[in-house]
Amino acid sequence: MIKGWREAGLRRKLGAMNGVTSSRRDREPHHWLRVLGVDPAAAGPTGYGIVESDGRRCRTLHYGAQKVPGKRQQGCGGAALQGVHALLCRLIEDYAPDVMAVEGIFSALNVRTALRLAEVRGVVLLAAAQHGLEVHSYAPREVKASIAGHGHADKRQMQIMVRALLSMTVTPEPTDAADALAVALCHLQTEQARRRFGLPQQQKKLAKPWSLAAAAGTTDGTSAVRMAGATRSRPPRILSTR
Repeated sequence: MIKGWREAGLRRKLGAMNGVTSSRRDREPHHWLRVLGVDPAAAGPTGYGIVESDGRRCRTLHYGAQKVPGKRQQGCGGAALQGVHALLCRLIEDYAPDVMAVEGIFSALNVRTALRLAEVRGVVLLAAAQHGLEVHSYAPREVKASIAGHGHADKRQMQIMVRALLSMTVTPEPTDAADALAVALCHLQTEQARRRFGLPQQQKKLAKPWSLAAAAGTTDGTSAVRMAGATRSRPPRILSTR
């Protein structure tokens, strides 16, 4: 048993000397929480940042942004998605985060941009599912309010606040990477508050499609909403039962 402890200690020392991060099994999960923050982008680079905290201190392990060259995108329509998936799989395998935090889709986007962004988010969620990683989603305004104190902070303000909260010597660049670090910090603050006040674990899941029959509680596929005044010349009128 003593020999096993010595070997484990030696492996940790060698890993620290070689710059290799510890795995989820080697770390103490109740003391340090490692988060992979992702800022999906429809056209620009997809930002990523890995942050860990013990409840008092936060430190940055790695951050950056994935940009697929234009020539590769023109040659293959799914090149950008393939690049994002390969990047996230590599980050998960190298840094072994405990959880992934992803920025949600902004509701004011146009349909085309929203669809492209949803494709990138789908690849992000796929990489997390393949590695059994829990995913939490946060709205952009929620992230800004958590980091900068209000939901209308601009890119520069977010960079300055991320640098201050993580005690970084340089401002994180590009802004996509700073946004990813902000998402990771947002989850750390949320998790810290949950643990401090003993709140139950809540996972933010994607909304599932629903039907009128499901909403009305029927199982035979019939709708409980009453229709009246329906003719061929005009659409049916929905009567409220309230």
